[in-house]
Amino acid sequence: MRKRNHESGVSFYLGKGVRQQGELTFTGQAHLEGEFQGRIQGRGTVLIGPSAVVEAEIEATQVIISGHLTGNVKAGERIELKKPGHLTGDLSAPLVVMEEGVRFEGRCHMALDEKQEEAGRLELISRPG
Repeated sequence: MRKRNHESGVSFYLGKGVRQQGELTFTGQAHLEGEFQGRIQGRGTVLIGPSAVVEAEIEATQVIISGHLTGNVKAGERIELKKPGHLTGDLSAPLVVMEEGVRFEGRCHMALDEKQEEAGRLELISRPG
Protein backbone atom coordinates (compact mmCIF):
# COMPACT_ATOMS: atom_id res chain seq x y z
CA MET A 1 0.00 0.00 0.00
CA ARG A 2 1.28 3.44 -0.78
CA LYS A 3 -0.14 6.92 -0.56
CA ARG A 4 0.77 9.72 -2.90
CA ASN A 5 -0.37 13.22 -3.79
CA HIS A 6 0.49 14.74 -7.14
CA GLU A 7 -1.01 16.40 -10.19
CA SER A 8 -3.24 13.45 -11.13
CA GLY A 9 -5.27 13.86 -7.93
CA VAL A 10 -4.72 10.30 -6.69
CA SER A 11 -4.73 10.39 -2.90
CA PHE A 12 -4.49 6.60 -2.38
CA TYR A 13 -2.97 3.93 -4.63
CA LEU A 14 -2.90 0.17 -4.05
CA GLY A 15 -0.56 -1.41 -6.59
CA LYS A 16 -0.80 -4.71 -8.43
CA GLY A 17 0.52 -7.58 -6.31
CA VAL A 18 -0.23 -5.77 -3.03
CA ARG A 19 -2.82 -7.07 -0.53
CA GLN A 20 -4.54 -4.84 2.00
CA GLN A 21 -7.29 -5.51 4.51
CA GLY A 22 -9.26 -3.07 6.67
CA GLU A 23 -11.06 0.22 6.31
CA LEU A 24 -10.10 2.86 3.76
CA THR A 25 -11.33 6.43 4.21
CA PHE A 26 -10.24 8.99 1.63
CA THR A 27 -10.87 12.33 -0.06
CA GLY A 28 -9.99 12.77 -3.73
CA GLN A 29 -9.30 9.60 -5.70
CA ALA A 30 -8.55 6.07 -4.52
CA HIS A 31 -7.07 3.85 -7.24
CA LEU A 32 -6.89 0.10 -6.59
CA GLU A 33 -5.00 -2.37 -8.79
CA GLY A 34 -4.16 -4.93 -6.08
CA GLU A 35 -6.25 -6.98 -3.63
CA PHE A 36 -8.36 -5.26 -0.98
CA GLN A 37 -10.80 -6.66 1.58
CA GLY A 38 -12.89 -4.56 3.96
CA ARG A 39 -14.72 -1.25 3.66
CA ILE A 40 -14.08 1.78 1.44
CA GLN A 41 -15.66 5.14 2.18
CA GLY A 42 -14.77 8.48 0.76
CA ARG A 43 -15.57 11.81 -0.80
CA GLY A 44 -14.41 11.47 -4.38
CA THR A 45 -13.81 8.68 -6.89
CA VAL A 46 -12.96 5.02 -6.30
CA LEU A 47 -11.27 3.49 -9.34
CA ILE A 48 -11.03 -0.31 -9.32
CA GLY A 49 -8.57 -1.13 -12.10
CA PRO A 50 -8.56 -4.20 -14.36
CA SER A 51 -6.07 -6.14 -12.21
CA ALA A 52 -7.86 -5.42 -8.90
CA VAL A 53 -9.65 -8.07 -6.83
CA VAL A 54 -11.77 -6.33 -4.20
CA GLU A 55 -14.15 -7.68 -1.58
CA ALA A 56 -15.66 -4.61 0.08
CA GLU A 57 -18.65 -2.45 0.82
CA ILE A 58 -18.05 0.82 -1.03
CA GLU A 59 -19.58 4.25 -0.50
CA ALA A 60 -18.24 7.23 -2.46
CA THR A 61 -19.21 10.05 -4.79
CA GLN A 62 -18.29 8.10 -7.94
CA VAL A 63 -17.18 4.49 -8.43
CA ILE A 64 -15.56 3.14 -11.61
CA ILE A 65 -15.15 -0.64 -11.80
CA SER A 66 -13.08 -2.43 -14.40
CA GLY A 67 -11.70 -5.15 -12.11
CA HIS A 68 -13.33 -7.85 -9.98
CA LEU A 69 -15.52 -6.61 -7.10
CA THR A 70 -17.63 -8.56 -4.62
CA GLY A 71 -19.73 -6.28 -2.42
CA ASN A 72 -22.38 -3.59 -2.47
CA VAL A 73 -21.69 -0.17 -3.97
CA LYS A 74 -23.40 3.10 -3.13
CA ALA A 75 -22.47 6.29 -4.98
CA GLY A 76 -23.80 9.79 -4.52
CA GLU A 77 -23.45 10.63 -8.22
CA ARG A 78 -22.43 7.79 -10.54
CA ILE A 79 -21.31 4.17 -10.89
CA GLU A 80 -19.59 2.93 -14.05
CA LEU A 81 -18.90 -0.70 -14.94
CA LYS A 82 -16.25 -0.97 -17.64
CA LYS A 83 -15.03 -3.99 -19.57
CA PRO A 84 -13.58 -6.40 -18.34
CA GLY A 85 -15.25 -5.58 -14.98
CA HIS A 86 -17.13 -8.14 -12.91
CA LEU A 87 -19.39 -7.12 -10.03
CA THR A 88 -21.22 -9.44 -7.66
CA GLY A 89 -23.31 -7.21 -5.41
CA ASP A 90 -25.96 -4.53 -5.37
CA LEU A 91 -25.65 -1.03 -6.85
CA SER A 92 -27.29 2.19 -5.69
CA ALA A 93 -26.73 5.54 -7.43
CA PRO A 94 -28.65 8.20 -9.35
CA LEU A 95 -26.78 7.16 -12.53
CA VAL A 96 -25.40 3.71 -13.45
CA VAL A 97 -23.52 3.08 -16.71
CA MET A 98 -22.51 -0.40 -17.93
CA GLU A 99 -20.37 -1.13 -20.96
CA GLU A 100 -21.09 -4.10 -23.15
CA GLY A 101 -19.09 -7.11 -21.99
CA VAL A 102 -19.15 -6.50 -18.21
CA ARG A 103 -20.54 -9.10 -15.80
CA PHE A 104 -23.04 -7.94 -13.19
CA GLU A 105 -24.79 -10.21 -10.69
CA GLY A 106 -27.00 -8.32 -8.28
CA ARG A 107 -29.66 -5.64 -8.00
CA CYS A 108 -29.51 -2.07 -9.24
CA HIS A 109 -31.32 0.84 -7.59
CA MET A 110 -31.19 4.14 -9.48
CA ALA A 111 -32.71 7.05 -7.59
CA LEU A 112 -31.74 10.21 -5.83
CA ASP A 113 -31.32 9.96 -2.09
CA GLU A 114 -34.12 11.31 0.13
CA LYS A 115 -32.46 14.71 0.69
CA GLN A 116 -31.96 15.25 -3.07
CA GLU A 117 -35.54 14.18 -3.84
CA GLU A 118 -36.92 16.49 -1.14
CA ALA A 119 -34.82 19.43 -2.41
CA GLY A 120 -36.15 18.81 -5.94
CA ARG A 121 -39.75 18.76 -4.72
CA LEU A 122 -39.26 21.97 -2.73
CA GLU A 123 -37.72 23.71 -5.74
CA LEU A 124 -40.61 22.71 -7.99
CA ILE A 125 -43.22 23.77 -5.44
CA SER A 126 -41.61 27.15 -4.86
CA ARG A 127 -41.34 28.19 -8.53
CA PRO A 128 -43.86 30.83 -9.58
CA GLY A 129 -46.22 29.38 -12.08
